[in-house]
Amino acid sequence: MAINNAEMLRLIDSISRDRNVDKESLFSDIEQAMVSAARKHYNALDTDEFTSEVDRLTGQIRVWRGEEEIDLDDLGRIPAQTAKQVMIQRFREDERASIYNEFIDRVGELTTGMAQRYEGGSLVVSIGRAEGFMPRSEQIPGEQHQPGERVRCLILDVRDVGNQVKIVLSRGDELFIRRLFEVEVPEVAERIIEVKAMAREPGHRTKIAVSSIDSKVDAVGACVGVRGSRIKNIVDELGGEKIDIVRWNESSQILIQNSLKPAEVVEISLCFELGRATVVVNEDQLSLAIGKRGQNVRLGARLTKWDVDILTPAEFTKSLDILEACLKEIEGIDEEQIDKLAALGVISVFDVEEVGAAYLEETLGLDEELAERIVLVASERSKEVAEQQAKDKQEAERLKQEQEAALATMPGEAQAASVLGEILPGAPAPDADSGEPEAPASDDKAPAGGIVEMLEQRQDQSPGEAEAEASDAPPEEADAQASDAPGEADAADKTEPTKQATGAVAGEESEDPSA
Repeated sequence: MAINNAEMLRLIDSISRDRNVDKESLFSDIEQAMVSAARKHYNALDTDEFTSEVDRLTGQIRVWRGEEEIDLDDLGRIPAQTAKQVMIQRFREDERASIYNEFIDRVGELTTGMAQRYEGGSLVVSIGRAEGFMPRSEQIPGEQHQPGERVRCLILDVRDVGNQVKIVLSRGDELFIRRLFEVEVPEVAERIIEVKAMAREPGHRTKIAVSSIDSKVDAVGACVGVRGSRIKNIVDELGGEKIDIVRWNESSQILIQNSLKPAEVVEISLCFELGRATVVVNEDQLSLAIGKRGQNVRLGARLTKWDVDILTPAEFTKSLDILEACLKEIEGIDEEQIDKLAALGVISVFDVEEVGAAYLEETLGLDEELAERIVLVASERSKEVAEQQAKDKQEAERLKQEQEAALATMPGEAQAASVLGEILPGAPAPDADSGEPEAPASDDKAPAGGIVEMLEQRQDQSPGEAEAEASDAPPEEADAQASDAPGEADAADKTEPTKQATGAVAGEESEDPSA
């Protein structure tokens, strides 16, 4: 086994530098490989004592069996192959341990890598001398990366699995947004502005609550930047994901109100026992508070850690009225106790059933028998309310289906007239019996389907035809037409009748020199 000591030292130095492996570990690996080769040569058991030593300066390798030194030239080809395999395996283990130790300390940091390929939906990204993978669950929905594209991501987790190190990357985690704010907003990195809470639906919307420890620094304004320059960089990095920045407040009511913006809140009732916040908004603000597919209220609930329920004033009042009527039937309950329950956020018979008898005993000072009776009565009443709500919902769905079916059976002109009637209140409504539009109440209201045709006919007709129409009209209508344009018909140039009629319809002024 011929060994070039100088070349071996150069290779060890190169491997140590390129793969960030301690040089001493590599020397130990070589010594272990030589011990394995000697055992293979002598077919010795593991209990036999073989030792090896590599001179760190000269690279000379020496092997002993007990006190006897072994001549390396006596080792054959098979022991040499054994030494090679052991060295490669130990070198890979050292490299894997080095990668693990390097990236385990970087968990939670931002990094920039190069997209390589997709494997089973996961994106493989090259980060330095290692490869990380981004599972589909940690990707932004709808986002695709091409090979060679630079990808900014978060090191979410590092796992030592079997014979490899798995580095989990993420662009969908909430911590990724926090790290982007630290990069783009210096006040966040310096902890002058603190990110108190965050709720995110990757690819759609993010709500973030911030506060400032310095009264001179506006937390929301600093995060947005001049003309939105700071937040724009973050939005561009996320591919257009919407970000709502709200002001943090220790008061849960104010925080919930801020989290539901831009909707305007009328009243907020908190039930600490159930962790529920009942938010009352006006009818015109209901859809804005709920958001598209419930996104706004869902993110607001996750941001504030409250179960948010949105009601209109009418629904809120109806719920309180049902609760009051139910409790008044029970002997021993007065108005003051009912008001106290409402102030504690118990605003419906469903809430009374959920809080239970023990809560009523503690808050209202009732005895156990009366509290259990209240819960029993509320439970029965809640079943009736639930059944009535289910019936109302079914009836509303049935009426909607009937309207859709009736509209589908109408002729095309009737459908157009019906739609136009919803847009223009003055348009005629369709006749339900005949399926045809009703006649207009007066001549000045034309059928919906003939508005365009009427304008075109007026543009194309000659002055004589216009006078004929005026003569056929009722006297009052003819007088009104004559009073609107005195002397225009006589003074008009008869050589350009089409231009004259078009100008009258479009509202142009007459160019009669005598006017």
